[in-house]
Amino acid sequence: MLNKPKKYLDTSELKQPVLMIIIDTEEEFNWSEPFDRRETSVKNIAHQEKAQKIFAKYGIKPTYVIDYPVANQAESIQPLKKLYDNGQCDIGAHLHPWVTPPFTEDVNNYNSFPGNLTYEQEYEKLKILTGTITKNFGFNPTIYKAGRYGVGKNTTAILKKIGYTIDCSVVPNTDFSQHEGPNFSQKNNCTPYWFAENTILEVPLSVDYVGLLSRSGNKLYESIQQNMLIKLKIPGVLSRLGLFERIRLSPEGHTLNELKRLTLSMINQDYKIFCLTYHSSTLMPGASPYVRNTNELDAFLQTIEQYLQFFNQEINGTFTTLTSLKGTINV
Repeated sequence: MLNKPKKYLDTSELKQPVLMIIIDTEEEFNWSEPFDRRETSVKNIAHQEKAQKIFAKYGIKPTYVIDYPVANQAESIQPLKKLYDNGQCDIGAHLHPWVTPPFTEDVNNYNSFPGNLTYEQEYEKLKILTGTITKNFGFNPTIYKAGRYGVGKNTTAILKKIGYTIDCSVVPNTDFSQHEGPNFSQKNNCTPYWFAENTILEVPLSVDYVGLLSRSGNKLYESIQQNMLIKLKIPGVLSRLGLFERIRLSPEGHTLNELKRLTLSMINQDYKIFCLTYHSSTLMPGASPYVRNTNELDAFLQTIEQYLQFFNQEINGTFTTLTSLKGTINV
């Protein structure tokens, strides 16, 4: 698997915590059904302005990692290119294999993780996605985030060959192997690091255990995921008692208080670099499991804004981008 740490970033000179926003920018599809190559609608891209208005208040420049349907349709190209050309966002690549040509593989759960494909399949798909972004947006993307976080044994070589210099696919403390995806459970450090002979910067998602039992980590988390304990609501009990929970820095499925708890816990561990993530489709009610109606959308946007206010005003944090972070760090 890709991303064996070679050199962690020295963050001791950072006087303030810094936050980046990364948006998985993709088509609408039914999350509970088998993958379908015909699902390529990108109506949700027009809804991104709702969050952009919030980002503008704080001078934030988010990174949209876009997949092939988004990169290849005028309906999505136009609003994103306008943001990019006006300096209001960065754009990277996000590979969903089932909707990215060439279509040489079967459509199934296993093949939905790009890293599970053969070298040739993963390479050709990312090459076409990269070329499509270059053609329609006017630049060569250098930021990559694997769809479904699906990195594999060939991903490092492919990224290096095509010219990517930043990856943000790693999800620390998380195991996707039960879903046929990668296992990141042994990666329990959220600090960015260099890999591929120090040519690519990995910026992991901000995911950690919080609570009095947080040091028990993956072992405790795996043990309480047994069906019987879930039926007894043991994970929820431990969370409510402030004893143990795993939190990802995302407004999807997490409350404002949970995001604050995670951030403060990580700061207490001397983390200074944070990544807030969500899916573009969540801003279109009914297009993702996280926002089903306008009331939930209002609450979702409020969580984002209140968290940014907390990060900026309560913990004296500032905002940056993946490219800016890489540009200020020496290998």
